[in-house]
Amino acid sequence: MKFFGKVLLTLLLILLLALVAIYVLLQTQWGAGWISRQVSASSDYQLSLSKMEHNFSDPSHLLLNDVAFGRKDQPATLVTRRVDLGLSLMQFSSPLHFASIRLDQGTLNLSDKSAPLSLQADRLQLSQMALNRNQGDWPLQAQRVDGGVTPWKPEAGNVLGKEARFQMSAGSLTLDGIPAANVLVQGSIHGPQLVLSNFGADVALGSVTASAQRDAQGWQVNSLRLNSIRLQSDKTLAEFLQPLRTLPTMHFDRIDMTDARLQGQDWAVTDLDLTLKDLTLSNGDWQSDNGSLSMNASSFVNGSMQLDDPIANMDFSAQGVQLTQFSSRWVNGLVRAQGSWTRSDKKLTLDELVVAGLEYTLPLNWRERWMETLPSWLESVQVTKLSASRNLIIDINPDFPFQMTALDGNGSNLLMARNHQWGIWSGNLSFNAAAATFNRVDLRHPSIALSADDNAINVSEMSAFSADGMLEGLATLSQQPQRALSLTLNGRQVNATLLQNWGWPTIPLNGNATMQLKMQANLQASQPLKPSVNATLAVSNGEQSVQQTLRGGLLSGSQ
Repeated sequence: MKFFGKVLLTLLLILLLALVAIYVLLQTQWGAGWISRQVSASSDYQLSLSKMEHNFSDPSHLLLNDVAFGRKDQPATLVTRRVDLGLSLMQFSSPLHFASIRLDQGTLNLSDKSAPLSLQADRLQLSQMALNRNQGDWPLQAQRVDGGVTPWKPEAGNVLGKEARFQMSAGSLTLDGIPAANVLVQGSIHGPQLVLSNFGADVALGSVTASAQRDAQGWQVNSLRLNSIRLQSDKTLAEFLQPLRTLPTMHFDRIDMTDARLQGQDWAVTDLDLTLKDLTLSNGDWQSDNGSLSMNASSFVNGSMQLDDPIANMDFSAQGVQLTQFSSRWVNGLVRAQGSWTRSDKKLTLDELVVAGLEYTLPLNWRERWMETLPSWLESVQVTKLSASRNLIIDINPDFPFQMTALDGNGSNLLMARNHQWGIWSGNLSFNAAAATFNRVDLRHPSIALSADDNAINVSEMSAFSADGMLEGLATLSQQPQRALSLTLNGRQVNATLLQNWGWPTIPLNGNATMQLKMQANLQASQPLKPSVNATLAVSNGEQSVQQTLRGGLLSGSQ
């Protein structure tokens, strides 16, 4: 019996020595290499590590140094200086489920398309890590990341798993090309629902804070606050706003923006304050039952247009938008309006439009802009009440420059756009000015009054003082595409050559004269005016009389 006891004791000692030897060998470079080769050969993963450490003073932790880990034939998912694996009794039933996993000073590459890792942990901790996600709709790069996920059970398409709480901070982060610093995010995942209970970051020299959640229906942003943002972009305003049309369904309970300065290609806004409530963006459109928008700025520039101190307040509903206030200083004057836009007929109705004290030079292509088709969301524009006072309007087009000084006007029930096309489709309008110049012809106190309906624009009064006399006229312009014009113009004691500067052939008279012009023409879009002109002109200076006739814009007779 003593012999068998000695043999058994010897075997136990040999086994113990073997275990100690294996324990020691596994913590050498040879052991680390052997483990790397075994894992790589017997699994779908590729593992590389320089050393494994274990200390009986902390027996529940296993340390791996200089680790590179990932699926075969793919870039490494993890490259890190140290991995701390927290061990527990669960290792006997689930060897790849750890009590904790801590990653220090490395890089973690994330991908929604790759198969999920088989590793799991009750707690995943990151310390001074870099995160990269270069695929998908929201590419991400983050540096100096600290934080944790509890528990961590990654699945295909969801690197954090279906049930988890997380808290992360990053020294720097770039999300879809937008850089941020000092980022903090806290939240949780419950099945299809992602909750961001707290998000904060320094962005564009300012700060952003938010709380939001996402489920199968889209994003619900409870609050979003942007403070002192200073953002520069190389995009036009339309390109800058385009991402709003492609966002997933997103509801905003409240957005606050204070002291923002934004600048892009040919546009800028300074000192912008904005509050938006209860608005949903979906499929390039918006919905709201009881929303509102209030905003003001020091200036807004878009191309050649600059608004100073603009203020806008509006309310949103299922029916459309109620513009409760809009005002701005523009070209040394003031513009003020209020009204509504209705979704059902895409009609903008301005209950009141006031323009005062403008000093405005028309753009050279204003006629082309007038002919442009309005966007799909704006089918018609109606101005219920128009008031204009003390305005200076200038056109520097070299073909026919003009200027109107101290221009006043009134309009009522003006339909200014119909079927996405500018025009004067109905309503009443009258204007008068202290002085005007039309292609080098000076006029005093010009005035015009007109009314429009579906058939025609009728000019019931048109007059001006010229030299020692007066001009008076009547006109009718058809609303049909041909735009047939009928004009009668009478002058008393006016310069006999007055009409020459307006395109009429040479008149062989001098001095003041009495004249009568009767003209028929077509103002059809994209067609020249001159070939459509048929007119007769009678001029008399008391001593001589001249009658001239135009046919097709050419002088066909003169007496």
